[in-house]
Amino acid sequence: MFLILGHSCSNLFLVVVVLSATCFCSCWVLYGEQVQGGGGDGQHNTVTRSSFIYTTTVLRPYQWRYISVDLPLWFSSVTIALESSVGIDLKRFGKVSTLPMLCFREGSPPVPDVYNTSFTGLVLDYISNSSFGGSEDLQIVEKCYPMQKTISLMLTNEQIRPGIWYFGLFNGIGPIRTQSKMINRGRSYSFSGNITVEGCRNSAVLGKFCNQTVSLLSCLDTYISPESGIGSQSYKTAVNATPCGGTENSCLDVAGSKVYSLDVVSIAEELIITALNVTSTQSQHSNGTISRGSGITLMCYVRHGAIPLPQLYDYSADINGPPLVIPLPRLGRWYIRIQPANLSESTVVIQEMSTAICYSLEWQVLQCPADKAGLNCTTAKYTLQTFLKKSPSVFASDYLPISGKVSSDSANFPLGPLLSNSSGGEMTNYTWTFFLLDIPDGAAGGNIHVRLTSEAKISGEIYARYGGFPSLSNWDYFYANSTSNSNGSMFFKIYDASDKSVSFYIIYARGGTWCLGLRHPILNGHSSTTETIMSISLERCPETCSSHGQCKHELDANGLTLYSFCDCNRRYGGFDCSIELVSSSGRVLKTHVGHMWQSISLIASNAAALLPAYWALRHKAFAEWVLYTSSGISSGLYHACDVGTWCPLTFHVLQFMDFWLSFMAVVSTFVYLAAIDEVSKRTIHTVVAIVTALMAESGPTRSSNIILVVAIGTLGLVIGFLIEFFTHHRWISFSAELCLNMLNRWQTVKAWIHNFIRSLLKRFRWGFILAGFIALAMAAISWRLETSQTYWIWHSLWHVSIYTSSFLFLCSKAAAVNCENEQPRSENYELARQNSFTGSNERDGR
Repeated sequence: MFLILGHSCSNLFLVVVVLSATCFCSCWVLYGEQVQGGGGDGQHNTVTRSSFIYTTTVLRPYQWRYISVDLPLWFSSVTIALESSVGIDLKRFGKVSTLPMLCFREGSPPVPDVYNTSFTGLVLDYISNSSFGGSEDLQIVEKCYPMQKTISLMLTNEQIRPGIWYFGLFNGIGPIRTQSKMINRGRSYSFSGNITVEGCRNSAVLGKFCNQTVSLLSCLDTYISPESGIGSQSYKTAVNATPCGGTENSCLDVAGSKVYSLDVVSIAEELIITALNVTSTQSQHSNGTISRGSGITLMCYVRHGAIPLPQLYDYSADINGPPLVIPLPRLGRWYIRIQPANLSESTVVIQEMSTAICYSLEWQVLQCPADKAGLNCTTAKYTLQTFLKKSPSVFASDYLPISGKVSSDSANFPLGPLLSNSSGGEMTNYTWTFFLLDIPDGAAGGNIHVRLTSEAKISGEIYARYGGFPSLSNWDYFYANSTSNSNGSMFFKIYDASDKSVSFYIIYARGGTWCLGLRHPILNGHSSTTETIMSISLERCPETCSSHGQCKHELDANGLTLYSFCDCNRRYGGFDCSIELVSSSGRVLKTHVGHMWQSISLIASNAAALLPAYWALRHKAFAEWVLYTSSGISSGLYHACDVGTWCPLTFHVLQFMDFWLSFMAVVSTFVYLAAIDEVSKRTIHTVVAIVTALMAESGPTRSSNIILVVAIGTLGLVIGFLIEFFTHHRWISFSAELCLNMLNRWQTVKAWIHNFIRSLLKRFRWGFILAGFIALAMAAISWRLETSQTYWIWHSLWHVSIYTSSFLFLCSKAAAVNCENEQPRSENYELARQNSFTGSNERDGR
């Protein structure tokens, strides 16, 4: 029986295995049909590569935050979901400078306010999936959109390229974004979000739904082109170049297409693609005919970094004839789509006839030797070596040529020994000299600084390009002279454009390989012997913040990229602190404040401190007199410094003194109202001084400070009352007698409470108390209503209101009434008094 049972179990196990295998095969077939058909959403063939959740973050006025997203080569889509507290009506909104916005840029952080003239990248429309895509290079430009309450984007690899993308959230832009301001209030908004990157499971299958097979082409250095291939074509001019390439035979349906990928791993002169032996195979039922493909149009679409489409590509050509030549290709991965189109009449497919087109795809990448460049490989090329600066700047570095022709002892190097003396194929008297430098990926928040100096007029031109050699028709940035250059573009800023000196920055340069091409006259025996000096460096802040601010460093929200920005002083603003916001005379503000009487209002309104100071001096409250006087003087000096009139101390010290003494004046007013001894007052003042000093140092301009200061003052007043209570009313006994004579004790307590309330009413002049709270409420409202535009109005009213409230509270204090003199007499007190009289009579009788 055991054998029969075991045999039955074996059969049952076999049946289960067969059914499982059948089910697995059926599911796999259905899955394959879904992926190949492309009708599904592709979720079954994708996997989550990364997902970041950003908790709620608050952006105060003119604050910003960067978020970076790393998209790998095999990513399929990225989903961005942001929620914010912003509600903007695009038909009605205020100034663009105060508009919360979302900016994005490829490769490095966006900076929407490099120039103060206009916001070139701003699009006054809601962001959507259609905002991405196209042939526009978002590395040298950026786009900004108004912030929305809810943003939901799903971007595919057909819309954006792999790499690092940066999203910047700004709560206001413009030159005052980096200015040090006493007040930085206005509308804050919060945001939270989630960013998820989906990728294809198989790196050989890409596309929107991960259903597009991509064949990887390799570039072999030992490749030899066939006689009918690229090597025999007359268009090849780079005779000294070293080609790498290959061929691949393939066939495709007349209605189909095939996608290839090719990696360009080093700076190259040309990428050439052609098709050889193109044939068309026609079949009807079992009969087949083969015809030459002279009438076949075999379209080739090429795109850098993303799969091309017939309506979205970088280069295209019919490669069944002359090849497609891409001059100076960028580094990275290129995608190639081969697709037949426009068949001739001799090869038109009739009904019930299928057509297959076969071809041999050939490609070549032409590269010059390590120290040469150009179509003839006759111009000079130098790879620059990084030398870290000895200054305290983070990641600041100089770039010097790796050559025995110049010394590496200095950050500057002469150009004379390095310049090319061959035309490089140009039919002019000019030639090129190229310099290659690498920017670390984590230093995308740095700036490339290029300088040229000479004793004579500089005759050269500088062209810069990311990932490839520049040319007269293909560059990212250039400088020819003071009138012909890229100045005004989003990330190119010129600081010196004289005849003998040139200095410019590439703002927030993308990490990777950059090439600088110097186009200059060909040297000859009659050339000038005047030396031209060049320097190339990576700096954190342009022009060291123009000597009007401090260069600070922050990490993006992912903690992957270190970017730098300028924290300008009170008189300057702009991303490089080069825009003067307060005139050198210190009396006229050029932005937002505007007139001299506004500055006078901020300073003169502190004269209201004379009211409480005079009262304190008249009543011989010398400590309070010193406090009110010092508070008014420090506030006046601080605002004088804030508008640029005069700064006897540093801006930070004056700001601390202003807020700290203001906090102390408010709290001391409340403590003064309590009738306690000087020892208790000194103790309370010491504790309050420590707490308010911490408040003034950590966050002096927070709106919650006014509530906190009033709360501390009220607490000091209550503590003073408690000290006074326990000092003057120790006669209350909680001994066992309280239980024995509860009725008499209760009457005593009621009488005491009645007398205490009477004395409290007599202690203060309640009309002044009410007026003081009204003035204090006006001060709180003024504090709350302060914005960058109306700051001078409301803060002047704040000065008057807060000092007036202190004066009214001081006037509310009447002569102290001792509750002990009116307390009910206890039985023990009467008995003691009777005994004393008896003792006196006995002594008198003697």
